[in-house]
Amino acid sequence: MFGFSVISTDPRSGARLGRLVTPHGAVDTPAFMPVGTRGAIKGITPRQLRETGTQIMLGNAYHLQVRPGADCIAALGGLHRFSGWDGPILTDSGGFQVFSLAQINKVTDEGVTFRSHFDGAPMYLDAATSIAIQEQLGADIIMAFDQCPPIPCPATEVSKAVERTVRWAEQCKRAHQREDQWLFGIVQGGLDPALRADCVRRLTEIGFDGYAVGGLSVGETRAEMIGLLEQVTPLLPAERPRYLMGVGTPYDLLESVKRGIDLFDCVLPTRNGRNAHAFTATGRLKLRNQQYRLADEPLEADCDCYTCAHFSRAYLRHLFITGEMLGPTLASIHNLRFFQRLMLRIRGLLPTGMLERITEEYPVARGEVAN
Repeated sequence: MFGFSVISTDPRSGARLGRLVTPHGAVDTPAFMPVGTRGAIKGITPRQLRETGTQIMLGNAYHLQVRPGADCIAALGGLHRFSGWDGPILTDSGGFQVFSLAQINKVTDEGVTFRSHFDGAPMYLDAATSIAIQEQLGADIIMAFDQCPPIPCPATEVSKAVERTVRWAEQCKRAHQREDQWLFGIVQGGLDPALRADCVRRLTEIGFDGYAVGGLSVGETRAEMIGLLEQVTPLLPAERPRYLMGVGTPYDLLESVKRGIDLFDCVLPTRNGRNAHAFTATGRLKLRNQQYRLADEPLEADCDCYTCAHFSRAYLRHLFITGEMLGPTLASIHNLRFFQRLMLRIRGLLPTGMLERITEEYPVARGEVAN
C-alpha cells in the first residue's frame, strides 16, 4: 500500500531519484505538489491538473475545517471523492496557519485558538484535533501539527516553538489511527543548526513515515536557507521521504534537490498565473506589458501544455487586460506544466551525473529573471 525507495543518487551532489507509492498512486521524486488549499487548485479542474503532469496535490486541514468542515467532507466520501482528484493527496496540519494567521490566534503549550478569518468564530486546534481532521479528510499523507516561528525571531521563542513542535509530534503519533495514511514529522528550529539537529534527533526517536523541513521561506535569505539545508538534510533518515515545505522558485527547487530533498509545494505557479506572470526557461513574462500586444508566439516554443498549443502571448495579454477569467486559468495551466516539466527534466538528468546541465536548459534556475 505504501512504500518509498531511492532508485539512484547524483554522484556529484545529494540529489535522489525515488518513487513514493501511496494508496492512490505512485509519485516520482523529486516531485512538485501544487497547492489546493481549499481542496481545489485555483481555476484548474482535476483533469487539467492531471494533464500538466501533476502526480500529487496538497490540501490544507485548517481551511477545509473552516469551510465546509471535515465532517462534511468525510460524509461525502473523503477529500479525493469530494474534490474529484483521484491521485495522491498530502494535507498540511494547520501548523503553518499558526504562523500566517498569527494576528488572529493565541498559542499555548496545549494548542492554538483561532478566530475565523471569515466570521470571527473561535476554532481550536491541537495535535489530536489536527490528526482527527486529517483522518476525516482521508489524505494519503498527513502532517504532524507544529509551530512555525518567523525569521528573524528571538532565540527563546524559536526554542519554545521546537519544544511545542516535538511535544505535539508525540501527541500526533499517539493519536494517528489510520493505516492507509502516512504521517510526516516536521523539523523546526529557525536558522539555528543546533536546534534543528536536536529537533531531528527527537523526531526520529518518535519515528515517522517521512520528515519535512518546515519554517523556511518565511523571511530568511536564499543563502541562509540553502546553508541550513546542507546541515539539516543529511541528518534525516535516508530511507524516508524528505519534504521541504512552502519552497518553490526554480532556483530553490534545483538547489534543494541537490541537497537531498524529495518533495516540494508552493503556490507560485497558480498565484503568478492569476497575476499575469508566466514562467519560462529564461525568466518570467509579465503578460500585461505592452510589448506583447502583437506577440503571436506562444508563451514558450517548446512547451507542450494546452495553453502554448493553442494561444498566443497577445491573446493572453488581451484576456488579462479585459479581465476575462480565462486568462488566469490558461496562465496557471502553463505555469503548472512548466514546473512539472522542470521536475521531469531534473529526474531525467539526475542519474546521469549531469544535473548541472539544467541551468543551461533552464537559465531561470540560476535565479529569477523578469522579462
